[in-house]
Amino acid sequence: MKKIIFKLLVFVPLLTACDDLFKPAPENIRDIESMYEEPSYAQGFLANAYILLPYQSMPSSDLATDDAVTNENDNSYLKMATGAWTADNDPLSQWQGRYNAIQYINIVLESCDKVVWASEEPLRTMFNDHFKGECYALRALHMYYLLRAHGGRTADGTLLGVPIHLTSEDATSDFNQLRDTYQKCVEQIMDDIEKALELLPYTCGDVASDEEIPAKYQALGATMAGYNRAFGDHMKGKIDGRVTEALRAQVALLAASPAYNDASGVTWEQAADDAAIVLDRIGGVSGMDSDGWKWFTNTTEIGNLTAGENPAEIIWRGNMSDSNDWESDNYPPSIYGNGRVNPTQNLVDAFPMANGYPITESASEYNANDPYTGRDPRLGSYIVLNGSKMGTSSSEIITGTYGTNSDVINKEGSKSTRTGYYMRKLLRSDVNLNPQSSTTQKHYVARIRYTEIFLDYAESANEAWGPTGKGSHTYSAYDVIKAIRQRAGIGVDNGDPYLESVKGDVAKMRELIRNERRLELCFENFRFWDLRRWKVDLSKLNETARGMQISKNADGTLKYAEMSSIEVRNYKDYMYYGPIPYSEMLKWSNLQQNKGW
Repeated sequence: MKKIIFKLLVFVPLLTACDDLFKPAPENIRDIESMYEEPSYAQGFLANAYILLPYQSMPSSDLATDDAVTNENDNSYLKMATGAWTADNDPLSQWQGRYNAIQYINIVLESCDKVVWASEEPLRTMFNDHFKGECYALRALHMYYLLRAHGGRTADGTLLGVPIHLTSEDATSDFNQLRDTYQKCVEQIMDDIEKALELLPYTCGDVASDEEIPAKYQALGATMAGYNRAFGDHMKGKIDGRVTEALRAQVALLAASPAYNDASGVTWEQAADDAAIVLDRIGGVSGMDSDGWKWFTNTTEIGNLTAGENPAEIIWRGNMSDSNDWESDNYPPSIYGNGRVNPTQNLVDAFPMANGYPITESASEYNANDPYTGRDPRLGSYIVLNGSKMGTSSSEIITGTYGTNSDVINKEGSKSTRTGYYMRKLLRSDVNLNPQSSTTQKHYVARIRYTEIFLDYAESANEAWGPTGKGSHTYSAYDVIKAIRQRAGIGVDNGDPYLESVKGDVAKMRELIRNERRLELCFENFRFWDLRRWKVDLSKLNETARGMQISKNADGTLKYAEMSSIEVRNYKDYMYYGPIPYSEMLKWSNLQQNKGW
């Protein structure tokens, strides 16, 4: 890495609400030692690791998969999927951002014990523990995203991770570092997670009495007022024990996956166990949020959220924003949107019928001449179909060729759908984009959802113990998938016979779990990474994006004609693993590039 010149964002004092915590004050360039007597300055260093968090608000990598395309011709993910992905043109690169964050974190870790967080004990110890715990957890998080984007196999087949940075760098540092093994990177992430869990509360929040203070702080003489200053309600929204446990489950799933498990040191059993720790906190399957599959439409719930508070479905979320940007990008053009994300027919076909059968099964009763009737309720909730209603005016969106406005497929290249579909998921239907009466609504980025961890467990448990095996837990992969499908309205009237037919077969259950993951997490930037960690056949990476053209017959009935080639993918056999940035390879002779790049 090149030397980084730090321009710190000086943050508000320690006792502010978390939603306000990450709003930068004017730039100020000062010595690191200044933080020792000024806790808010030290906190400003750590705040940069939050500012640099890698979470995205809208689909990006999904546009480079079989789930979606975009009508934005100069989109970097479109170019990537169609043959322009190179080591010096990598929109998925995490190298600079993650290492920048880790540098800030390491500076805070090295300085934490010197900072006068408070003038008296045990308050000083509690603040120190809290911020150290955040540092370890955040370093693990940024390292995980580095590993996911850049871990891979060299020309001789060795599975490498990235260089591990545990100390801050300065002008005297040796930047020409070897990549550590993938296993060593995983072990370092897990070690940071364990350190974080020793220091962080499960969740931040006020206690109502001295007796509720953790024993280790009671022994130091901590008071309720002091504990609440260090760990109370105003700290909600920051990384905590709950988020850190979920992160551990994500790391374990990645490492146990087919693309990595031969040299990661992580087994499917470990991945299942780590996910179960998160799920057992809410009572396992019984704690699954009944509305979790449509959290983005729960407008009353969203409107009533206080700073740092999470709904039942959400483990960690971003700050609330009041805007209409998401809708402006993705509403159909007839209601003043730009229709950027266009779901594919490939994804539409992945949604089963409401009776639980895939549309390819004869028992599904799927009718190609009436393809949207009797389908999985998630289809209409996540995707705008021909004839769907959307927006504050409940306008009917006609994508068929018989339509009269720019919602029609390929009607207007820069705004109209290329596939015959628009995205609905993540958007609020109560936003009005009409320039004469436009409105905004509250939004947040769902960073980690419980549904993701349930699916992590299902995948790992199926591989470890089979569809109905439970290991040391009280629920199986089958139990999780049954609950996920039931809450979406799948198989509720017939007992889900398709699920029952596959629960004795690991391979068939694997296919079903992967499909449920595809549906539940669509447009949340999972698909690209899932296909690669599963090491699917190259033909799957290169599955051509398809669409649907709808016209009218002479008698007024609709005619459905699949468009077989909307966008051809062009991935090579080495693209299961991303590249080390070309600029870094030019600078440092000790770096090894992943094969093919």
